Amino acid sequence: MSRQAITLTTDFGMGSPYVAEMKGVILSVCPEIVIVDISHQIAPQDVRQAALILDQAAWRFPDGTIHVCVVDPGVGTERRIVFVQLDRQSFIAPDNGVLSRVMKRGELRRAWEVTRQDLWQHPVSNTFHGRDIMAPVAARVATGQPLERLGPATDRLTMLDWPEPEVRGAEIRGQVLTVDSFGNLITNIGRDLLDRLGSSAAISVRCAGHTIRGVVRTYGHRAPGTLVALIGSSGLLEIAVVQDNAARRLQVTSGAVVTVS
Repeated sequence: MSRQAITLTTDFGMGSPYVAEMKGVILSVCPEIVIVDISHQIAPQDVRQAALILDQAAWRFPDGTIHVCVVDPGVGTERRIVFVQLDRQSFIAPDNGVLSRVMKRGELRRAWEVTRQDLWQHPVSNTFHGRDIMAPVAARVATGQPLERLGPATDRLTMLDWPEPEVRGAEIRGQVLTVDSFGNLITNIGRDLLDRLGSSAAISVRCAGHTIRGVVRTYGHRAPGTLVALIGSSGLLEIAVVQDNAARRLQVTSGAVVTVS
C-alpha cells in the first residue's frame, strides 16, 4: 500500500529556506508523510508557468496525493485560499488561477474555501501563507481532517484565459506558453494540430525570424547547436537548440508568436 504524499510547487528558488520551513511544518503534523518537490524554480509570481508545470506533473502521482502550490502574488490580501478535489487528486492553492490548467483536465468533485483558523499555524504571517496556512492544512487533511471542516464549500474558482492556436487553412498560428529549465520553448500547439498538416518532414516552424524545416522525433537526431522543432513529453510542439538554450539563442520568452505551415 502506497504512503500518503504531499507535493510542493513554489516560486521560492531551490536555495530558499522557505521550502524547508514548509516541509518542517508538514512533518511536525504528519511525520510519516512523503513530501515531493515538483518545482521551486517557477519564475517569481508567474502564475501561468506554475499552472502549466502543476498540470504536467500532478497527474503522475498516486490517487490521494495532495498538491500544495504557493505562487501567490496576492498573499496577505483578500484573495482566497482553496482546497479542491479533482478526480482522485487534491490541490490547495491561492484562488488566483493557478489551478486553471488542472481544472481543465480533471473532473471537479468538491471545493472549499480554507477559513478554519484553528487548523493554521499561529501567528500567521501576512507574507507567508504557504507555511502558516497551506502547509498545516495539507498535513492535517493527510492525517484525516474532514474536508467539510476546512471552511465553506464553493463552486466559484478563478480561471485564467489561455491562448488557443489559430488554424488558418494550412497554417497554424500559436505562441510560446513557457520556457523550461533547458531553455526549450514550449508552445500551445499540440500534436493533433500538427498531424493535420501531413508529413513531419514537410512542416516549417517559424519564430522570431528563424525558420525550422521539419519536426524531428528527438533532440539527438540533429547535431549540437542545431535549432530544432519536436513534440515534447507534454504532447506540445517545442522549439529547442540541441545541447543549448533556445530562449537565449532566439531572445524570446512567453508570448512569442510561433507559426507552423
